[in-house]
Amino acid sequence: MKFVCSQSDLNSNLSLVSRAVPSRPTHPILANVLVIADSQKNRVSLTAFDLSLGIETSFSADVSEDGKITLPAKLLNDIVSRLPEGEITLMAEEAEDNDSQIVALKCASGQFQVRAMDAEEFPPLPTVEEGESIQLPIIMLTEGLKGALFAASSDETKQILTGVHLTGTPDSLEFAATDGHRLSVVETTLPPQTDEDNEDETSSEMPNLEGFAVTIPARALRELERMIGNRSESDAIALQVDEAQVVFQLGHQRLTVRKLDGAYPNYQMLIPKEFTRTISLERKRLLSSLERVAVLADQKNNLVKCTFNHEEGQVSLSVETQDLGSAKESMPAEVTGESGEIAFNVKYLMDGLKALPTKEIKMQLNEGNQPVIFNPLGGLQMTYLVMPVQIVK
Repeated sequence: MKFVCSQSDLNSNLSLVSRAVPSRPTHPILANVLVIADSQKNRVSLTAFDLSLGIETSFSADVSEDGKITLPAKLLNDIVSRLPEGEITLMAEEAEDNDSQIVALKCASGQFQVRAMDAEEFPPLPTVEEGESIQLPIIMLTEGLKGALFAASSDETKQILTGVHLTGTPDSLEFAATDGHRLSVVETTLPPQTDEDNEDETSSEMPNLEGFAVTIPARALRELERMIGNRSESDAIALQVDEAQVVFQLGHQRLTVRKLDGAYPNYQMLIPKEFTRTISLERKRLLSSLERVAVLADQKNNLVKCTFNHEEGQVSLSVETQDLGSAKESMPAEVTGESGEIAFNVKYLMDGLKALPTKEIKMQLNEGNQPVIFNPLGGLQMTYLVMPVQIVK
């Protein structure tokens, strides 16, 4: 195998796939990245796989000899990221002991040699031969992931809650995530087709998402978020699902992941339908105040008390800690219903406010121990539910 490519191409693609390399591989080959050079297409593909999450990508290169090999991902990444910009030649050659292969990396400043492992040992990425396949506009995924991904659980014992649940209707896709303390639900709608789309014979038909349902690990979706981060919102991504796997295909990049088994909780049952109090206020002002008073929040309970006054038309945030001191800030708000107070975990509150996309937000609540709902005023259809913390008198 021999090819010449740019340092920037190899570095960026290697960084992408390396995120699927396990930190504690169950087999030595899984610590490696699979490198395949194709002289007919003049492309090089890189693949990493931890037996659950797999990422494959390819880029243009001047390939003079076909071949495939696996190389230690971390070592290769460390070397390539430090090389100067310019051309890199990568060439496989026999080691002196003839029991293994050596890959030489040559650049303008010098040469490195890395011991390789046979590519035949590398497990193939799963494919979806049968099952649903849909084309989704990237903007749907971008909005849905930004609004829901943060609320997924990091507790591996709650396996189904470590994912984001996607459900479809004929013209929308709903993203839901919860960790048992909070819930975020985002409904993204298919963009309307324009006259240009209708005239363009190559444009794909809008998918019918009715009946679609899958729970995808949050870890995989964070990698997907990085993959689509620099793409145009009008681009489309192919999503394929079968009984076990989910595959996202975006140009020359592919992400495959084992979907989470089990029934996702009926989260719609958790969302109250009626409220006795409604508070409308400016999102950024509330978030800024929270960030300031949170400096004094006790690390044990991370508690902030929210007092809302109907007569004065304001909301006050206060933090009191025995060892550190106290803080209080107030801001104008439109309060409907009786005055009162409620307490939250300040982190949960700030996470949700960062994800809400509008200038003004609406807060709806009942009694102090019942779920509180936050919605953006206008724009994206998003519901953020937070369980309050009981105030000890």
